[in-house]
Amino acid sequence: MYSRRDFLRAVRTFAALAPLGLEGQETAGDPAVFTTGIKVVNLLATVRDKKGALIRDLSKDDFQVLENGRPQSIRYFSKETDLPLTLGLLIDTSVSQQKVLDAERAASFRFLDQVLREDKDQVFILQFDFAVMLRQDFTSSRKKLEDILTQVDTPTRRELELQQGGGTLLYDAVIKASDLMRNQRNRKALIILSDGVDTGSEASLEAAVEAAQRADTLVYSILFSDEGYYGIFGEGHGGKAALMKLSKETGASFFEVSKKLSIDQIYGLIQDELRGQYSLGYVSDQPVRVSEFRKLQLTVKQKGLTVESRDRYWAQR
Repeated sequence: MYSRRDFLRAVRTFAALAPLGLEGQETAGDPAVFTTGIKVVNLLATVRDKKGALIRDLSKDDFQVLENGRPQSIRYFSKETDLPLTLGLLIDTSVSQQKVLDAERAASFRFLDQVLREDKDQVFILQFDFAVMLRQDFTSSRKKLEDILTQVDTPTRRELELQQGGGTLLYDAVIKASDLMRNQRNRKALIILSDGVDTGSEASLEAAVEAAQRADTLVYSILFSDEGYYGIFGEGHGGKAALMKLSKETGASFFEVSKKLSIDQIYGLIQDELRGQYSLGYVSDQPVRVSEFRKLQLTVKQKGLTVESRDRYWAQR
């Protein structure tokens, strides 16, 4: 039986989410679609100065958002320092990654050990080579993640002999991961460790980008390759460009492991970004009559600052 206090609390909650109550609010609540039927377009943004340092002290009034060139009223705003994270770790286990896989596994666990809050955050692990395999579904358990990471490995010689079909299904893996993210809430991000080479996916690079955009998911890419594997081609036959596109068009960052920037340092930068983002939401001034992609442009009024955010979203009828 519900008490009068419960009933009044429910009424106040509903009123806070009603159309008139949304305008002008700043709240740290979840920016998902509200139960009143109003669809809020959500944007995660990272802001940097000219030196690349993160800017963490902006307010709602510092931002401007355009949808298909039309100004929109920002109704939701918060600094995402505490909202739960939903992460997907995608690890390239093709033969070309064999020499760097140990370093990837070790750095990945150190990152998860630092960033994962077992009472809030969720992580899944997916590996891909000539197949796409979900090794660990969403979990908050460090132990489960550590155990699975030790088992993530390149195919055996026997598996390669029995292989049928493609070689490295990067784009198919992104689509699979995006499907897993589609019905998740909170801040969503994929982290890809790969040389960026795709050989055999049924999906195209553009389809992979669109899948992540439809799932409102950031794609952080870490280019980590065996420099000697591709011989004179070095950069992996265009793999760098593919990873850069996945990250840029979903509003995230691309990184490349080098002598000057280790994988542990890169994971540290990703952690800083995830903890230093802004979350903005608005209700479009144009009702959705036909499902379509709509262009987004998020800027800040202060000169000398740059914004990383997605440049379009899927308006679902």
